[in-house]
Amino acid sequence: MTHKLLNHRAEGPATAPPLLLGPSLGTSYALWDKVAPELSVTHRVVRWDLPGHGGSAADLIGPGASVADLAELVLALADSLGIDRFAYAGVSLGGAVGLQLAAHHRERVESLAVICSSAHFNGSKPWEERAAAVRREGLEALAKNADSRWFTPGFTVPRLVEDHRTADPEAYAACCDALAAFDIRDRLSSISAPTLLIAGREDPATPPAHLREIADAVPGASLTEIAGASHLAPAERPEAVLAALRGHFDGYELRGMEVRRQVLGDEHVDRAQARQTPFTARFQDFISRYAWGEIWTDPTLARRERSMITLTALVAHGHYDELAMHVRAARRNGLTPEEIGAVLLQTAVYCGVPAANSAFAVAQRVLAEDDEAGG
Repeated sequence: MTHKLLNHRAEGPATAPPLLLGPSLGTSYALWDKVAPELSVTHRVVRWDLPGHGGSAADLIGPGASVADLAELVLALADSLGIDRFAYAGVSLGGAVGLQLAAHHRERVESLAVICSSAHFNGSKPWEERAAAVRREGLEALAKNADSRWFTPGFTVPRLVEDHRTADPEAYAACCDALAAFDIRDRLSSISAPTLLIAGREDPATPPAHLREIADAVPGASLTEIAGASHLAPAERPEAVLAALRGHFDGYELRGMEVRRQVLGDEHVDRAQARQTPFTARFQDFISRYAWGEIWTDPTLARRERSMITLTALVAHGHYDELAMHVRAARRNGLTPEEIGAVLLQTAVYCGVPAANSAFAVAQRVLAEDDEAGG
């Protein structure tokens, strides 16, 4: 075993929550091409290649390899990137790696999505036979019928078929060895990470029943079936897979709405929600996810510090309607009227006296209204 790392591609902000994406047998991280860029808006997405696939070295595994060996390679990659806990999604063999990680390295997996995969892959014999055939004859014959195993009739992704054709036969066969030996059914009940199962309704390799078996055994797991999807659902039905993964991984909107209510108050948020129209709905979602779900929840600064910064920025740009709202928020975040006054006095130096004059008028009105309401 070498100390080389799995080939990988990282996308998204380095400070965002990490999300690792695992591929299926015979593909590269190109399997995620239509999904990863969208997920990287809210996550630090790291997609990786199996040994001997894409850009990963073939000698990372050898004959008799196990899914546990692949899981260790993924952990080594995460460690090299400074990633401790992470969300994980994987397809087929990549999904099996996710189950292995969630069952045996529970402290590392924040949440899990298993796509078109299984807790066992129909016994060892078919995989032993496939491994022997690939070691004997190479991958050309298998690649020729990849479309029928991977996609619904008439659909193909030439890049993925080429990945299959050009994979290293020995490494591919070693991955078959891993699938042959994999059976984690007796460990499913120990998985504690929030778990989503995604099944392709037209998948002949791992039909929905395989995903249902996992969903029934993992505490609190949920199952989504995608119509019109075969075995490589992220390539064939990327929009549906993306929607399911976002719903599972993006706690931002829920966390954001909770923080928004804590800072601005239920009354204000309820009014904003009541005024929401189809025209403004996406903007309200953006505010909840981005401003409140990512920025205001970042623990680097305390909320009272964020209030002081926000007051200053609003004065600088003359946003006095928003300033009134954030004076109230500053009081909720623990600032005294004297501290709010000190912040506004500071703005007189750096934003100008007229701006500070208007800001003092707004703040005085808000504080007086709050005193009356409280008195």
